[in-house]
Amino acid sequence: MSKQRKKKGFLTAFSIIFILIFALGLLSHLLPVAKFEDGVIVNGSGVVGAKLSEILLSPILGFANAIDVCIFVLILGGFLKIVAKTNALETGIQVLVRKLKGKELILIPILMFIFSVGGTTYGMLEETVGFYALLAATMVMAGMDTVVASAVVLLGAGSGVLGSTINPFAVGAAVSALPDGIEVNQGIIIGLGVALWLTTLAISIFFVMMYAKRVIKKKGSTILSLRERKNMELEYGSKDDGTTGKVSLNKKQKITLVLFALTFVVMIVGFIPWGEFGITIFDKFTGWLTGSPLGGWYFNEAALWFLIMAIIIGIVNRTSENSFVDTFIDGADDMVGVILIIAIARGASVLMQTTHLDNYIIYNAAELLKDVPNYVFAPLNYGLHVVLSILVPSSSGLVTLSTPIVGPLASQLGYSVETAVMTEVAANGLVNLITPTCGAIMGGLAVAKVEYPTWFKWALKVVITIAIVNVIILTLGMLFL
Repeated sequence: MSKQRKKKGFLTAFSIIFILIFALGLLSHLLPVAKFEDGVIVNGSGVVGAKLSEILLSPILGFANAIDVCIFVLILGGFLKIVAKTNALETGIQVLVRKLKGKELILIPILMFIFSVGGTTYGMLEETVGFYALLAATMVMAGMDTVVASAVVLLGAGSGVLGSTINPFAVGAAVSALPDGIEVNQGIIIGLGVALWLTTLAISIFFVMMYAKRVIKKKGSTILSLRERKNMELEYGSKDDGTTGKVSLNKKQKITLVLFALTFVVMIVGFIPWGEFGITIFDKFTGWLTGSPLGGWYFNEAALWFLIMAIIIGIVNRTSENSFVDTFIDGADDMVGVILIIAIARGASVLMQTTHLDNYIIYNAAELLKDVPNYVFAPLNYGLHVVLSILVPSSSGLVTLSTPIVGPLASQLGYSVETAVMTEVAANGLVNLITPTCGAIMGGLAVAKVEYPTWFKWALKVVITIAIVNVIILTLGMLFL
């Protein structure tokens, strides 16, 4: 009989983030004081010590900063609850698992590759929160656990973001942040992106497959604590009453599943900035429904789209007005904890900006990189951006802050600017696979009922392996490009 693992004393995600915020506030008083000229801070001169009120306010301001994501997640919760009420999703998963009996593992590489394509093309990460519940139910019913579900979504999409090829929020933002006169070869950037993307994806698939096989073979081998297992079973456990092999989808459920899939497909199409790739076909969609055409969406438009589709699914299933409202509110209520985690995680970035700690780290680290050879430049630059990404998890925010300094430095030293750019992007992508300051991680794990310490423990070896391979690729790029 396998031993039950019981974890004691682990801090919650909320406590971990609050401790980090207070640590940043304390650090701002231990570093040199910033100098100002004509009311403007001298970059790299120092930081502004955080007031107690600023430290305490940062999670609240983080909520304001992440309000669009929070609204999206709130409405997403209502949408998922409306779909769940129809039993279409549960029945559809049972039918899928029945058809894949003995071949369930094939879902892992297929889904991870699909998620990674979204990541490398348009930075799909925060948008994946809605997939955690769906994948959790699927993987648990297939004999795996919610760690597998979380890894499929997070490592899948994260692999693509780490190896961004044409992602406008990472590579695009970095290239546009380079000062005039510094030219880059877009082909080299895409080539490096593909190498980083596919190697990271391969590593991720290997680790997820090995773990999933172990869990299927022996349930006691799950890394989940006893409490997490209970929560998983309560939320996503199979409700098999002996009729699983006989279940089938009725007409309404089939229509519901089609609408469910259509909702996510349209959301993805809406988020991809087609204009950045010279594709204008979607400009014909004038945005009469959401206010913005497909390709110009962000979280507000996506939230409206999910609300509309929830209403349509309710109508198809002849849900009464009272039942619809009660169910939708119940679903939104389920997401309150997720929203609070996302908001508080954003507070760390807010405090970084308030104290100018982000600028201080970048400018002074760049000074240290001036006198190093090219084969050392890439690893040190990677390490710098790993540290900085913990504090500034946003890819666009990080590269906008860092590229105007590191890009010209690489060019001045005669090193590959393209490799320097991809080093920033890759380091940020790596950190966003495991950092508690990333709202997408904390929110997704909360949906999947996986505690952050559990994810950190499982993902650490994966992230270290990915980092080693990343550094090798980037060092070779710095040497030969």
